[in-house]
Amino acid sequence: MKKIVKAMSAMLIGTSLLVGCGGNSANSWSEDYELSDISFPLEEEVSLKILTESSPLAPEDPNEKLIFQRLEEQSGVQIEWRNFTGAQFGEKRNLAMASGEMPDAILNAGYSDYELLNLAKDDAIIPLNDLIDNYMPNLQKVLEDAPDYEAMMTAPDGNIYAFPWIEELGEGKESIHSVDNFPWINVEWLDQLGLDMPTTTDELKEVLIAFRDNDPAGDGQTIPMSFIINDGGQDLGFLFASFGLGDNWDHTVVTNDGEVKLTAADEGYKEAIKFMNELYEEDLMDIEGFEQDWPKYVAKGQEGRYGLYFTWDKGNISGMNDKYDLMPPLAGPDGQVNVARTNGMGFDRSKMVITSANKNLELTAKWIDQLYDPHQSVQNNWGTFGDEEQQNIFEFDESAQMLKHLPLEGTAPVELRERTSIGGPLAILDSYYGTVTTKPDDAAWRLDLMKEVMVPHMQADNIYPRVFHGRDELNRLSTIEADLIPYVERKKAEWITNGKVEEEWEGYLVELERLGLSEWLEIKQDGYNRATE
Repeated sequence: MKKIVKAMSAMLIGTSLLVGCGGNSANSWSEDYELSDISFPLEEEVSLKILTESSPLAPEDPNEKLIFQRLEEQSGVQIEWRNFTGAQFGEKRNLAMASGEMPDAILNAGYSDYELLNLAKDDAIIPLNDLIDNYMPNLQKVLEDAPDYEAMMTAPDGNIYAFPWIEELGEGKESIHSVDNFPWINVEWLDQLGLDMPTTTDELKEVLIAFRDNDPAGDGQTIPMSFIINDGGQDLGFLFASFGLGDNWDHTVVTNDGEVKLTAADEGYKEAIKFMNELYEEDLMDIEGFEQDWPKYVAKGQEGRYGLYFTWDKGNISGMNDKYDLMPPLAGPDGQVNVARTNGMGFDRSKMVITSANKNLELTAKWIDQLYDPHQSVQNNWGTFGDEEQQNIFEFDESAQMLKHLPLEGTAPVELRERTSIGGPLAILDSYYGTVTTKPDDAAWRLDLMKEVMVPHMQADNIYPRVFHGRDELNRLSTIEADLIPYVERKKAEWITNGKVEEEWEGYLVELERLGLSEWLEIKQDGYNRATE
């Protein structure tokens, strides 16, 4: 959430840079090839200039990736990339758009809804509706098979301004995105110390005390429980659901009566914080959990120092072995067992935009449409096959015309995929599994865990959907959240360590109101009502 707040608070600055950079004054990197009625491969190779972001693990030149080499061979379109990583990408992206020296398109664009609408208002990016209708049969087929996505892609003014990423893995409560922060507990230590899997919050506390006192990691290296505070899948908020609504990365839940609520204003949230303070006072928490970054979190996990930790997939922290297992949701003091759902789904509205400087719209649209071919989308998302220089994600079964996932052989899935996949716009529907591709082993395993362990205890029937708010709404949301969310997250960390939640709670609720909570809830509720009517 911190990343989102920072991005939203920077929107007004970014927008001021874009004024006046519309299509008439922009300079394209590409010449006008005057091509029409295009079919691939082209008789003569042409180029498009695309700005992009990729992982530091990936080649500096995206054209070194086998996926892009094959696309060039199939289309006759050579891509001239400007590729950046990390924070550098956002700066270079904004500079290119502000200067008027604009690329033809931006891949893995990463724009917020607010930024998209402002770029559109300033004629820096173009509406895509006609391009989709006239030149993009692969994307059209996706939207025919899964029509809900078209509504999510469409801005309040009726235009589509960006190409999405769509990845379906399970539906409803059984979606792989329903819970980010799985709690992984060291079952090897449980067995070693003769302990049962905890089923209540009190039992968890006793288990963590046993880890502390017996030091199974040795030499004082044992960390009973670790986390990264306020960091999505790594946050300890999973445990909050034993006391009430629970918590998630955006602190937003929807009751079964359709009411949008801020988790951090719920009475149960206060009780959860009090329990967390008990764990802190007993030295059961990783003191570095309030400041550590991902590499440090992973390093300590790989050393086998954690009794309990939180993340999406244990393979990225402690490895795919039997030492850690998923801890079920715990009954709280009143016997409640609940799993708060993450407001997640496999949908990103802003994976690629076309700029107003682009002089080859049909060519660009047809090149992008290749990315929505089912077999191509699967590779874009996970990686490819037939790479003779590095480990492959797939083998291609010619007879079945199916991409079959290969075993990861101990490689962390995120690392292999970031080296070989391309991200960007794509669509993988549930109907593709068993026909176009297999489910990746780690995803199938996680889906089974979700269904067996988490879903039976999910009390909420709904999540907060991917509402495309209007500019005025987004402006108010970003203004409110710039103060509201940092305050909520700061108090969460403070209270866990200082134990003052009870005495400060009433004043905290007053401050939430002063920071705009009621207006925030009203805007969120209106958006929810529109999206679900």
